Amino acid sequence: MSGSPHDLARRLADQAEAVCRRYLSNGRREGHYWLVGDVRNTPGRSLFVRLRDSMKGPAGKWTDAATSEHGDLLDVIREALGLVDFRDVAEEARTFLALPRTEPEPRNARRPVASAPAGSVDAARRLIAMTQPISGTIVEAYLRNRGITALHGPGSLRFHPRCYYRPDLHAPTEVWPAMIAAVTDLDGKLTGAHRTWLDPDGFDPIRLGKAPIDTPRRAMGDLLGNAARFGVPNDVMAAGEGIETVLSLRCVLPGMAMAATLSAAHLAAVLFPDTLRRLYIVRDNDPAGDGARDRLIERAEAVGIEAMVLSPALGDFNEDLRALGIDALRASTRVQLAPQDVSRFLASAA
Repeated sequence: MSGSPHDLARRLADQAEAVCRRYLSNGRREGHYWLVGDVRNTPGRSLFVRLRDSMKGPAGKWTDAATSEHGDLLDVIREALGLVDFRDVAEEARTFLALPRTEPEPRNARRPVASAPAGSVDAARRLIAMTQPISGTIVEAYLRNRGITALHGPGSLRFHPRCYYRPDLHAPTEVWPAMIAAVTDLDGKLTGAHRTWLDPDGFDPIRLGKAPIDTPRRAMGDLLGNAARFGVPNDVMAAGEGIETVLSLRCVLPGMAMAATLSAAHLAAVLFPDTLRRLYIVRDNDPAGDGARDRLIERAEAVGIEAMVLSPALGDFNEDLRALGIDALRASTRVQLAPQDVSRFLASAA
């Protein structure tokens, strides 16, 4: 099937150098590899894409030596363009390969103009389509002000400059800038979105940069079992509640794939990739976090997955990062990891 992910990845691999020249234009060829800073086309040399089949592996596969992230050329297209829905990635790949669209519409067909039901997956998809990458925006400033400076692989996060907010059904609609997180299933299909409305006037130490409204965080779509994802999981991953919590931990575990489930209830129900062998449960230090931890340990062990708990010293890992600093966070994380994961995932001190 020409539209399957495997077939698209194979076809792209046949033209690996051309793909790199298009989507990783800040890199260059050296021997049988394309070198660039990262999968988001940053200048540098830490990521290498194999351009030809060899004893070391097939063409089109890439590895980032700095973060241990890896993938294929479909991942390159997704990250370089900031796409979140696999359907959009596949259409971009088909366009590059000059393949026909999967569902061509009749020439005179007219698409119905109908609003998506509030809170639905369609509404989430439309919201994501109106966003832009976070680089240079208030979202990047918000995260950095919360101590999150290692913003590698933030493809799940987007920026909306004027995101609608309504306190209740009878109140007028307001607009605020917002951090938008794409929520996806295990196959990368968009199932929902999470909004964090931000204060355009700057970072307030009380609200921590969130907009001065009653509910600055809201989610929409199909959330159960799904998550905002950072990195591609293999045999080891971590799952926690909040986006900022997960990103704080990823500052010291840059190569570990992580999932932010957005609440304790959803953390307890997160779905496991088939390849998963060890799950780190990133708990918040409260009764809801304890309940999610216990339920998730039970579910993981029932299917043969080793479950290990990462606990913060304070309320959550972002509070640890802000109050104690990254060196203290690195040290406390080190003693909670499986020994074989320390050298594999823990970032060394600068």
